[in-house]
Amino acid sequence: MAENKCILVGVTGGIAAYKICSLVSSLKKKGHEVHVLMTKAAQEFVTPLTFQTLSAQKVITDMFTVDYIPEVHHVSLAKKADLFVIAPASADIIAKIANGIADDMLTTTFLASTCPKLIVPAMNVNMLENPVTQDNIAKCRHYGMEVMDSADGYLACGDIGKGRMPEPQDIEDKIHEMLQEDKFLKGKKVLITAGPTQEALDPVRFLTNHSSGKMGYSLARAARNAGAEVTVVAGVNSLADINGVKTVHVVSAEDMYQAVMARAEDADVMILSAAVADYRPKEVADNKMHKKDGDLSIELERTKDILASLGKQKKEGQVLIGFTMETENLIDRAREKMAKKNCDYMIANNLKVEGAGFQVDTNVVTIISARGDDDSYLGLLSKDDTAVEIIRHCLKEKTDAFNN
Repeated sequence: MAENKCILVGVTGGIAAYKICSLVSSLKKKGHEVHVLMTKAAQEFVTPLTFQTLSAQKVITDMFTVDYIPEVHHVSLAKKADLFVIAPASADIIAKIANGIADDMLTTTFLASTCPKLIVPAMNVNMLENPVTQDNIAKCRHYGMEVMDSADGYLACGDIGKGRMPEPQDIEDKIHEMLQEDKFLKGKKVLITAGPTQEALDPVRFLTNHSSGKMGYSLARAARNAGAEVTVVAGVNSLADINGVKTVHVVSAEDMYQAVMARAEDADVMILSAAVADYRPKEVADNKMHKKDGDLSIELERTKDILASLGKQKKEGQVLIGFTMETENLIDRAREKMAKKNCDYMIANNLKVEGAGFQVDTNVVTIISARGDDDSYLGLLSKDDTAVEIIRHCLKEKTDAFNN
C-alpha cells in the first residue's frame, strides 16, 4: 500500500460530514499526512477541533486568517498534495469546482492543485438528479477528476434513492487505487477465485470450510490498483463487492468450475486462492434428512480440480498462480502440487503458523516459483500487504510476460 502521501480532504456542509472522521483517522493510521479543509457550512456539522485531533494537523477553514504558517498556505499546500478528495461533496461545491469558482480556502486550494482529484457527491436525490448537477458532475469528469457514484438508500431528509455518500472504507479504497502510480498491469485481465464452496447434503445442510474470502479479495484490490481488469469468482462470503472489480457469485465447486473455465480463455493471469471442496456428497436429498438412531454414512465423490484443469489448457503467456494450505511438509507439498498442476507460482502457507489461515486479517506465506530461483518468504503481514507483495513478485518483478 502507498504510504507517506500528502492527502488533502475537503469537507463540505452535509450530515455525511461526520463519517469523514473515520476516513481521516484511518488514512492517518496508514501513515499518510492528512490535511483537512472545511467550508463554513461543514463546521456546523463537525468541529474543526475534531479533525485537527484526528489528523494531527491544523484544520484549514478561513482564507483571511493570519494564523497559518507558510507551509499550509493554499498554494504551497496545493503543490504538496498527492491527492485531493472532497467528501461529502455538496451540489454547491460541485457547481463551484466544475466552473472554476474559488471563493473560500477549500475551492482556492482545489483550483491551485494539480494532483489527482476525487469527488464524492452526497445530497438529496432530487438535487443529485437535477440536470444542472448532472452537467456539473460530467464537467468534473471531463476535466479529469474522478467522481464516485452515490449509493442508494434512506437519506437523512427522509427520501429514498441515490445520494448517499459511499462508506468511508469505500472512499479509502478508491484513494489507495488512485495513489498507486505504477499501473504495471494496465491492459491485463486477471481472474481470481476467492472464498469457500458449499456442497449440499440436503436443502438445509452443506459441507464447507472456514475460508472467509479475504485473501482473494485483497488480491483483487491489489491487481485492480496495479491497473488490471479484474474478475473475482467468489464463493459464499460476507464481504462487500469491490468497486471496480467484476464479481461473479457462486455456491458449489461445480459452479466455480463452470464460471472459471468460461472466463479462463481471455485471462492473462489466473490466481486460484479459493478453498474449493475436494469432495461433495454423491447424492443430495430432496428433503431434509431427519436424524435416526445410530450412525450416518455419507458417500462422497470427487469434485473437478479447477487448478489442474487450468494447468492442462494454459496457453503460452498466461500466468497461473495456485494456493495451498498445509499442516505439515509445507514446501515439499507445495512444490509437488505446483509441478503436478503446471503452475507458474504456488503460494503456500501453514494453518498451524500463528497469523496464517482462515478468518484472520493477516497471513504468512511463501511464494514458490516453478523456476526455483526466486522463492520468497514474506513473513507475517496483513492480507492486503501480502496481496501487494504477491502481485508485484509474481507479475512485475519476476515474470517476463509483464516486464515489457
